[in-house]
Amino acid sequence: RAEEQVMQVLWKIKKGFVKDVLEHFDDPKPAYNTVSTIIRILQDKGFVNHRAYGRTHEYYPVVSKDEYSKSHLSSFVNDYFSNSFGKMVSFFAKEKEISVKEMEEIMKIMDGEVKKIKDER
Repeated sequence: RAEEQVMQVLWKIKKGFVKDVLEHFDDPKPAYNTVSTIIRILQDKGFVNHRAYGRTHEYYPVVSKDEYSKSHLSSFVNDYFSNSFGKMVSFFAKEKEISVKEMEEIMKIMDGEVKKIKDER
């Protein structure tokens, strides 16, 4: 969650120093070192990069929100649903976490994707 919050700020401000990122957090703000560590973790994961200005670094996102979401969703599905999106959708449908309207929208999208695949063959 903390990593996602930092990414949200970086997408919003486009680029910034740790202090700039920190300014966008609600009170009580996390410690400077905490945000700095999270940014370094995000950099190690390939989501963020930096430009050095002497001893300070200006950070910027190198992935879009969609790319970041896809990466996290894939990890979530792998960790909790044996890498099966079908199991995930089934779980939420059975737990009534998805409305009938949402299920109909999902089925419409899936029908369209199935048709595309069949047409390519």
